[in-house]
Amino acid sequence: RQAALAAAREDEEEKELRQRFMAPPVSGLRELRRRRREVRSRMELLIMETQAEMCRALAALDPGASFSVDSWERKEGGGGISCVLQDGEVFEKAGVNVSVVSGLLSEEAARQMRSRGKSLKAKDGKLPFCAMGVSSVIHPKNPHVPTMHFNYRYFEIEEADGTIQWWFGGGTDLTPTYLNEEDAVHFHKTLKEACDKHDLKLYPKYKKWCDDYFYIKHRGERRGIGGIFFDDMDSPSKEEVFQFVKSCAKAVVPCYIPIVKKHCHDSFTPEEKLWQQLRRGRYVEFNLLYDRGTKFGLLTPGSRVESILMSLPLTARWEYMHNPPESSKEAEILEVLRNPKDWVH
Repeated sequence: RQAALAAAREDEEEKELRQRFMAPPVSGLRELRRRRREVRSRMELLIMETQAEMCRALAALDPGASFSVDSWERKEGGGGISCVLQDGEVFEKAGVNVSVVSGLLSEEAARQMRSRGKSLKAKDGKLPFCAMGVSSVIHPKNPHVPTMHFNYRYFEIEEADGTIQWWFGGGTDLTPTYLNEEDAVHFHKTLKEACDKHDLKLYPKYKKWCDDYFYIKHRGERRGIGGIFFDDMDSPSKEEVFQFVKSCAKAVVPCYIPIVKKHCHDSFTPEEKLWQQLRRGRYVEFNLLYDRGTKFGLLTPGSRVESILMSLPLTARWEYMHNPPESSKEAEILEVLRNPKDWVH
């Protein structure tokens, strides 16, 4: 009788989890339950929950549109779930992807990691790895609603002697077409509160890292007004870092959705839409030339190009030698992109 009750409880749990997510997890619910105490399994559940929370929050703001949910498998190991909304009333393109992949690290990917100071000892040139994460880019139609990006990920590599190297990375950042100081303060304060629960030093450190990372060198400007960004985080302990990442992931809906609600029905001019298209061009330049996640994805055998390039907008524009007039609203955002501000003090 106890076995029957346990099985019924398991079935109920499985049903509840399926309703919480956008699709069944890559590793399977039974496997995740079997290994539920391991951080690796808890991270997979967290990224699935984060995907579902963001998709539902976005869909509620754009009721005429719906997410296409695309589960995919990678023959080298693992797979993912891509959720993409296109051509809605509010969002031109919104994507929230989950991937859980494993296999052998390519030479190019290993080289990229070693260039960041990772000492990876391969066995017969082989490095087994497991990587998982949730990644989202949201491009709204209205130029008064900012673009937002977030990504939270976990990595494991098994070295020749069986040692497991692990680390977390991630961040959340905002790219407005026009500067709204109230929105910038709300966004940064929400992320600061998530960081401050764990250590007061984290927000200033990761805010600066974000400003430095999302830098378009050939333009001399940041991609947006920042947020937080961190990588290779492997201390003080796996559990403590996981709890920090969880706090950051839980902050993505409250830091962004109120800004969308506030501005999605604002009126705008054709000139403001044009400026949005030009700023989107900068977004594309950063993602294709500098973004490490894009590069890593494209260097990973069997990776899914459609999901990696989900971050690109449906439309963008490049005009030759475009310069906004001095003292204009367009020049105002450029000033902040060239000289990042402290938004919370």
